[in-house]
Amino acid sequence: MSTELLNENKDLRRRLTAVMANARHNEERLRRFHEQELCLLSAGGLIDLLRHAVVGHRQVFGLETVSMTLIDPEYELQRLLVDLGCSDGFPELRFLESGEELAAFFGTAQLPKLGSYRAEHHAALFHLGPPPASVAVLPLLRQRRLIGSLNLGSREEGRFIPGSATDFLERLGAVVAIGLENAINHERLKHIGLTDALTGVHNRRYFDRRLIEEVERVQRTGQPLACLFLDVDHFKKVNDTYGHQVGDRVLQEVAARIKAQLRLSDSLGRYGGEEFAALLVQTDAEQALDIAERIRAGIAAEPFRLGGDHNLAVTMSVGMALLGAGDCDGDLPAAGERLVAQADEAVYKAKQGGRNRVERAE
Repeated sequence: MSTELLNENKDLRRRLTAVMANARHNEERLRRFHEQELCLLSAGGLIDLLRHAVVGHRQVFGLETVSMTLIDPEYELQRLLVDLGCSDGFPELRFLESGEELAAFFGTAQLPKLGSYRAEHHAALFHLGPPPASVAVLPLLRQRRLIGSLNLGSREEGRFIPGSATDFLERLGAVVAIGLENAINHERLKHIGLTDALTGVHNRRYFDRRLIEEVERVQRTGQPLACLFLDVDHFKKVNDTYGHQVGDRVLQEVAARIKAQLRLSDSLGRYGGEEFAALLVQTDAEQALDIAERIRAGIAAEPFRLGGDHNLAVTMSVGMALLGAGDCDGDLPAAGERLVAQADEAVYKAKQGGRNRVERAE
């Protein structure tokens, strides 16, 4: 066999080896993608879904940076994460009040955007650690509505080239969006069972569960926990004079005004009847009393409109109690019960003192 034929044969073998290696690489990549897809679609909840979408993609695909941007104008997702005890567990997440910024980034095509990292375009999307060399930003779409983006970053300059593997990335974005929607709907269903139907705030069942979690946090971090017990003054008289329908409207407005003074990390529950209770995390006595006074003043400042020219003046008495690390003696449920009981006693003291006032437990 001539030297020329031998060289051609060697060249063909090299090409065949390269093709087979590329095929094996693509097959392995497809296998990993299918495994990740199954994990996303079978996620046990919102936290599990986010863990697979952010940490999982980074590990499975060998990326240095994976972040997610979510459009959350009503703060629903952020509240869900707070309720799940994970308000700061995913620094890779970024929330937007409006989708205009992200919609402008993708344009009308709403397709994945691949290319080299450019600070003016990508800095807000890749907000953790050193900037990557190349990026792929995937739109998350449900019923053609943009709900966020999945942001993939690599230190390899040629990892994400414009126009390459967009079908694969479109599918990846679609799977993440479906998984995210399923997880959110699942949490919404659970949330319904923990919400007071009349006022829209949490119910007693949720409050009792959250109380144990927050007492555990006090023991773990040493940060104080404040409890406010709030009672509408002379509410029986409202019902007797104006009827239960007006009483229900008063409770709805009271709940809304209380909620407006609380932070996302705080918890408000309807404790029973005209009584509400709030847990203020990492809040000292001075801060808690300030919040309580703002709530009291917000209720008393503006009469409740009953329709027409009829207005109803409503006031509220508030009791505050504080739990510090030294107050947790190992029996966490008992510590939580004491905290609420002390706040309740402080409300009674406020009632005895003339109502429409804030009192601190001794």
